[in-house]
Amino acid sequence: MGDKTTVGIVQMCASADVERNLQTALALVAEAAGAGAQVVLVPEAFAFIGSERERNKHLEHVPEEPDGAAGPILARCMATAREASAHLVLGGFPEQAPDGRAFNTCIHLAPDGSVAAAYRKVHLFDVDLADGTRMRESRGTAPGERAVVTETPFGKLGLTVCYDMRFPLLYQALADLDAIAIAVPSAFFKNTGRAHWHVLLRARAIECQCYVLAPAQHGDHGHRGRQSYGHGLVVDPWGDVVAECEGGDGFALADVDPERVAAVRAELPSLANRRPFR
Repeated sequence: MGDKTTVGIVQMCASADVERNLQTALALVAEAAGAGAQVVLVPEAFAFIGSERERNKHLEHVPEEPDGAAGPILARCMATAREASAHLVLGGFPEQAPDGRAFNTCIHLAPDGSVAAAYRKVHLFDVDLADGTRMRESRGTAPGERAVVTETPFGKLGLTVCYDMRFPLLYQALADLDAIAIAVPSAFFKNTGRAHWHVLLRARAIECQCYVLAPAQHGDHGHRGRQSYGHGLVVDPWGDVVAECEGGDGFALADVDPERVAAVRAELPSLANRRPFR
């Protein structure tokens, strides 16, 4: 069992200005680490929100070897992890996919700056909303195929991204892989966020009896009316919200306690009581 660990979740409002986005995100990471966070998570699309054409100019490869070369965005993030001596979870990173599209990739950087794990978002958001917003993530984004957990001071952390939260089987799989907490870095639309954000994240925490760590984008991103709900939060394995970013740029801190996970799973053994059915 891992140790009780302070985590930080970052909330920000990204735009098409990569340099400004990185300055904001990485400054908040440093602040959260300075306030005691050993693990810091930033939201989906932390480096860029704008047109697909412009995004594609910033796609990078994730090094497969520890000493592999990194692109400018990832290199900046690696340096921040090293300087902060913290685990850094990068929400949705713009990774080049083999078919010419991008992966929406959640990357775990170790405190030495190395890539500890990478999860490619499995579920892609294709939708037409009543307010005229049209999203076709699959047009320019390739889906991943694997559930991923990674080691942190508190134990195993499951990696997901935003829209994944609507697909509980992925979260059950991560619980089966011994996840103590599950990351859900997001840029959740404002209109659906009011109805579903807290409900879905609390449900995933209750079902999996895990902590849920959800850094979030907020505000107007300056691209085709796109607005994000904000309310980055941490949910405990009983389903209680134990930390929340109410508004604007910032971060929130909470403890992830493996003993709390074990106690909830012992008190209400729903994971152990599952049975096969058809």
